[in-house]
Amino acid sequence: MRIVDLTDEHLDPYMVCLEDWSDEMKEAGDHKRCWYEHAKEQGFRVKLALDDEGTAGGMIQYGPIESSTAEGQDLYFVYCVWVHGHKQGRGDFQKRGMGKALLQAAEEDARELGAKGMAAWGLSLPVWMKASWFRKRGYRKVDKQGVQVLLWKPFADDAAAPKWIGQQKTPERVPGRVTVASFKNGWCPAQNLVYERAKRAAAAFDERVVFEVFDTSDRATFLEWGIWDSLFIDGKEVRTGPPPSYEKLTGLIEKRLKKL
Repeated sequence: MRIVDLTDEHLDPYMVCLEDWSDEMKEAGDHKRCWYEHAKEQGFRVKLALDDEGTAGGMIQYGPIESSTAEGQDLYFVYCVWVHGHKQGRGDFQKRGMGKALLQAAEEDARELGAKGMAAWGLSLPVWMKASWFRKRGYRKVDKQGVQVLLWKPFADDAAAPKWIGQQKTPERVPGRVTVASFKNGWCPAQNLVYERAKRAAAAFDERVVFEVFDTSDRATFLEWGIWDSLFIDGKEVRTGPPPSYEKLTGLIEKRLKKL
């Protein structure tokens, strides 16, 4: 196994989180590519784990915390660690130590860049990006929003702990209309897929359905709302993990229309 920085050779599979076999990922559009071109200028970084044959089996994304969903200073923030675990495409690379090696490489890189610590988010549920996985690697819980846990590992004695940036407000309902509000950051193909499906679902109805999009890759927009990637229908948040189907979204909109 080798840990390498992202280059043009692996750029296309990186854009779809190594799932270049997936038709669903193609549905997510080019939002991540557009986001990445901007984010890399702000210090966003990517490393890949390659097997002995040079096939990318895992990836880690991280960058200065000042551009993330958390508040902090002189820290780097892990957006995600992902090791391909599907039988399709490149195959299952999990349980080989790739995730651990990627996190260690990112921490070493952040230290060299002068960071005083590394922050990460994890879920309190036993699924992807488990908070318990980070705790096993020396991270400590410092904040929580629902099932999302904020953790960190200080590198210096004078490092200050991060905290979540909380939600500031909720999209308002419009009388006589069903409002579909999508908050899209661009960094995650799964959430980009939610945006694309929601936009298509809203367009399937008449003018009583209003589709709004908030681009949270714009820092001012994110700070105004305190919402990163989310979907609201008439002010009620829709669960987006895993991404709801087009059929489910049209069903939710139809239910709201019947109540007008």
